[in-house]
Amino acid sequence: MTKKPSPTSTEALPVNECWALLRSVSFGRVAVWDVDHPNIFPINFTVDHGTLVFRTGEGTKLAAVRRGHPVAVEADGVDPDTGLAWSVVVKGSAEPMTSTDSLLDSFSLKLFPWHPGRKDTFVRISPTSTTGRRFHVTPPAEWWTAYANARQTYPE
Repeated sequence: MTKKPSPTSTEALPVNECWALLRSVSFGRVAVWDVDHPNIFPINFTVDHGTLVFRTGEGTKLAAVRRGHPVAVEADGVDPDTGLAWSVVVKGSAEPMTSTDSLLDSFSLKLFPWHPGRKDTFVRISPTSTTGRRFHVTPPAEWWTAYANARQTYPE
């Protein structure tokens, strides 16, 4: 049984619980190295045999994956009734799925992108690191300061 964090603590999650949480959602963000800077994109993903799989089309994400740089995926969630939140980060390598067997297997994956357009390439992320944490969302009255509503002198 996992000990739930106190309202002021952060609980590090074991890897198996991280993967269970990832299986409970289908949306996250993937961070890639885009030529000379990091970039981050929303993705719909699924867990498949200890890896993450997402679909994409030609563009920045796929070009970054083809360059072979490491990637990171972050997904999170919160229970609005309890205020218990979690965040999981998977770091690893990403490769387009190109073998006949992996492409045939990909058709059974339930991947439903939110954005229209051609997303013919399935990308598999093989993890080198999986970390997660759980914490209670702090009520605004506990973190609000007088400066929170101060007029900003610079554009945001």
